[in-house]
Formats: sequence, structure tokens, C-alpha cells
Amino acid sequence: MHSPLTKPCSRFTDYDIHLFKEGKHFSLYEKLGSHLGSFENEEGVFFALWAPSAKNVHVKGDFNGWNSFSHPLYPRWDSSGIWEGFIPKLKKGALYKYVITSVFEDKILEKGDPFAFFWETPPKTASIVWDLSSKKQNKRPENRSSHKKPMSIYEMHLGSWRKKSAFESLSYKELAKELPSYLVEMGFTHVEFMPVMEHPFYGSWGYQKTGYFAPSSRFGTPDDFFELIESLHQAKIKVILDWVPSHFPSDPHSLVDFDGSSLFEHKDPKLGFHPDWKSAIFNYGRKEVFSFLISSASFWMDKYHIDGLRVDAVSSMLYLDYSRKEGEWIPNIYGGNENLEAIVFLKILNEHLYGRYGDIDIIAEESTAWPMVSRPTSLGGLGFGYKWNMGWMHDTLEYFCKDPIYRKFHHPKLLFSMCYFYNENFILSLSHDEVVYGKKSLIEKMPGDYWQKFANLRLLYGYMFTHPGKKLLFMGAELAQFKEWNHDESLDWDLLNYSSHKGIQHLIKDLNHLYQEEPSLYASDYDPKGFSWIHLEDADHSILSYLRKVDEGFDQLLIVCNFTPVPRKNYMLNVQKESIWNLILNTDGKLYGGSDFGILETLYTNHQGQIHVTIPPLATLIYKIKN
Repeated sequence: MHSPLTKPCSRFTDYDIHLFKEGKHFSLYEKLGSHLGSFENEEGVFFALWAPSAKNVHVKGDFNGWNSFSHPLYPRWDSSGIWEGFIPKLKKGALYKYVITSVFEDKILEKGDPFAFFWETPPKTASIVWDLSSKKQNKRPENRSSHKKPMSIYEMHLGSWRKKSAFESLSYKELAKELPSYLVEMGFTHVEFMPVMEHPFYGSWGYQKTGYFAPSSRFGTPDDFFELIESLHQAKIKVILDWVPSHFPSDPHSLVDFDGSSLFEHKDPKLGFHPDWKSAIFNYGRKEVFSFLISSASFWMDKYHIDGLRVDAVSSMLYLDYSRKEGEWIPNIYGGNENLEAIVFLKILNEHLYGRYGDIDIIAEESTAWPMVSRPTSLGGLGFGYKWNMGWMHDTLEYFCKDPIYRKFHHPKLLFSMCYFYNENFILSLSHDEVVYGKKSLIEKMPGDYWQKFANLRLLYGYMFTHPGKKLLFMGAELAQFKEWNHDESLDWDLLNYSSHKGIQHLIKDLNHLYQEEPSLYASDYDPKGFSWIHLEDADHSILSYLRKVDEGFDQLLIVCNFTPVPRKNYMLNVQKESIWNLILNTDGKLYGGSDFGILETLYTNHQGQIHVTIPPLATLIYKIKN
């Protein structure tokens, strides 16, 4: 006879179970986990948990004095491994955990709910009953490519963007009041949040997470997070979330060793343990794990209406020998180092997300030369919409770190990106990874004296915004912050009291707005016709010049970059036709803290299509053809 405290019931259909076991149930959050509802004319909460190696499962919480064995769940008859039950009188906000007795040595484990919508604030570990059903579903435009649209992404860590005190970050509600207006003023089109999903260790920045269906309670409730997303959408800012399907932490209440078996991870550490991050690796060969992870990706679009995901550490998923020495990894069935199961997972993930939601952006952080990451699966690609251009980032920063006197010897580093650029849909990223762990902030990477550091940074931003590809900057880049990013500290907003730092912020704002106003800077990013070199081989003077254009006719932009502190007077360029060019941005301008070196604001070509331009020191000039 079952306990009168819990009633056996099921919210699953046979078809649900079939899809789950086939790895094709992508809305599991509607079935597994805790859900408010009524059963036999009583209000309460339905519970459902996947734990196939459990001998029995109980729910404990603040509603039963944390009694580990008073409220059992009941196994389904179909060998799905799902345990279910209904507890009357429970309400939204109830705290709970699962107590799992494993078939292996009767080991007893206390676990949080993998499908919980809300968790206690760490270091507490209980899940919280919550309801998201009242949130309206926004309709999405379908199949509108963003490749021809401007995309300037502001990457940020919610807890350290702007703090109220040394120990208190802004809440979701407070961010909803401050963040959208700032992003609009600065001209960003997108914001990317480093992982907001619940995570036990704050210092992991969210990349070691336990709550794949829950925004962190450190900043408020799920309702508050929804309010933040809505406020950004009202300001026409799209929202991208960092998402981590590659690994998860080994905290006792997390997914690891979930029912006494390696349920979510591989049992063999050569497959199931990540040596870099000391965390567990998902078993992509288990179909139920497919359903779990793709349901998580779908959840954030269904329930919070986010506009895209940046998928973390894709390289670690693709390669079986990633960060492993010989003998520390297991080849695939063909003897290779490709993780065939992960490849299938990524393709199905992207096919599902783009097929279901249409106007979204799925971005891969992939740092190798794996082919066709951002090409459709129908053509043999992985199906992502974009890929971070890690090669451009490494080459560009390595070049800019050089004293200008030596840059002529490294000139090819600036040219190489265009040799492979059209292989993928690239995003140029200067992310959080480049300003931590002793790498120095962007301004501190720049060589020279105080003035030259700022001039080099302005030059870098001008070059970045005129180079083909979408853009991403990590918060603080617009402040020219000298300190490395620290997740425990606020950005140094006081720096804006100084003209040099204020000038950098003004430049980023003007570059962003110019970027959105000029289709030549974004509409043909991935079309070779949208870019052409004018002069690329002048290593001795460290000068580059190129055209950005939508077509051969209107709205062409001429970009000239001087990577030395020596001004160049009457520098000859051949634009191949008679034309007039008007200056629309000069990173050396006084407004940005530059030298305001005297230059012509209008250029006239001669009958041979040649013009002579004076180029300020360490500067990017942008001219627009006069129609």
C-alpha cells in the first residue's frame, strides 16, 4: 500500500517515453521535474525524476521537516527509469531535494532536481518549486538570416558589471532598469550573458553549472530574470546566453554519479572526465542525455524568449584527445580522434533549434580548424550560425602587442585572416578570456607610453569594426580599464572621469552607431564582393588600406590604418576610379583623446583614380564615397 502522503500518478504519455528513449524529446522540462497542478481534485505538485539505477526515490523538503523517507516516488512500469508521484498541498516556493537509494550497494544520495526552474542561492543546494506557465510566448519571425544585419555584441558578467557595494551585485530587476538604456546609448545590438544558469561556485563564472533550467538565484527570481529579458527586448536589444553542454561539476548534489551510476557522464575517465576543468563530460551516446541537453537549449527560448546561444567549448566536444596525452584517450570505432557521438549531437541540436525557432543565432566557440562549423548540416557542416574567429583574435592581439618599430616584420599577421575568412561565418571576438589570468587588459597589452597605449587601442577598435565579420567586445573594453577583469569587483566606472577613458567610450559608441548606419560594414560580411584590398603589402610603413562595400556602386567605404606612431603625409592610394571621398570617422580625433593631427576631410582622386591622404599616427580613417 502506498503512503497517503504521496499519490502515484503520471504526466507522461507512451509517446513521451518513446521520444525520451530515442533522444528526440526536446521539451522534457514540461514533464520531468516539479510542476504545480491538481490531481484527484487536490492542488499540489507533480514530481518526476529519471533515475534508472535507483532502488527507491523519496522527496524531502521544508514541507516534511526534511524527512528523507516519508514521501516516496513510484517507478513507471515501462523500464524508462522514471519515478513519479504527486504530493498534495505543496505550493510555489517549496524547497525540496531527491533522496535516491541506488541499487549499487544501497548507496544513498541527496540530489537537486536536474529540471528545477529555481534553486536556493549557493552554498545552499535545495531546488525550489516554481511556475513559469504564466509567461507569454512571443512569436518569432521565421528564417530571417542575420548574416546581412549588424551584430555588435556586448559580452558581460552579470555579477560584476556594476555593483552596489563590494559585496552586492545589481539584481535582475535593477539591471532591467539600467542595462538596456546603456546598451542603446552605446549602440550595441546584442548582449551576451556569461552563463546565468545556476552554478555552485561563483568563481567558475557559471561555466560549471548544475541548473540547466534555472537562472541563478544570486540576482533574483525566475520572474525577475524574465523581466530583464523583456526590458532588453523592449529596447530592441537581442539576448544571447552562454550555454555549456560540454561538461558539468562534480558537486555531490549535481548530475555526477546521479543515481549511483554514471548516468549523465561516461564511466571511463578517459571519456568522462575533463582534465582541464576537473569536471564530468556528458555521454552523448546516451539518447536520454540528448533529450536532456536539447531540452535545456529549447527551454531558454520557450520560456524566456532569448534570441540565441553561444555554445561553450565546442572543440572539447569534437575531439576525443582534447587536452589529453597519448594513452589518456580512447579512439572512436574507426581509430580516429573525432567524437562521433558529439558531432551527431551538435548537428541535431542546431537542426532542431533553427528548425523550431527560425530567427535565432547559435554561435560556436570553436578554436581549431574543424571544417564547416557554421555551414548547414545538409552540406555536411555542424549547422551553427556563427563561429568565433579565434585565429583573428590571436593574430591581431599578438601583432598589437609588438612595439611599432617591429610591426613591419609581423605584417602578414594582419593579412592572414582574409585568407580563410570566407570559410565560416565569423564573429570577431575580444572576449573575457583575453583579459584574465595574467593576460592583461586590452589597454595594458598595448605598447608605448600612456598616449600611445590609448592611440593603439583606438586603432585596434577602428580596425576591428571595419574588418569583415560580426563584433563582440567584453564589458570594460569601452572604458579602457587598466586592471584585468575580476569577477568579484565592479568595472572601474570612475575611469570615465578622465578624458582619455571617456574618449575610448565615445569612440566605441560612435563606431557602433556608424556600423549600424553603414550597410557596407555588415551587409556583405560573408560575401567576397564586400571587401577588397587597396594596399596590403606596405609592411615597411605598416599601413593597410581596403574597401568595404555592398556592391560596386554606392556606399563604398575606404579604410586606411596606420600601425605606427609616425604620421604619413601625402600617402598615395589607387582606388581605380575618379571619385570624391568624405571623412566620416577618425580615431585620432580630439573627441576620442587623439592628437587631432591635421588631415583633409575630403579627398579627390585624379583621372587615374589615385588619391593622396595624410594618415595620423596610430589611427584608423574611414572615408565614404560621395554619390
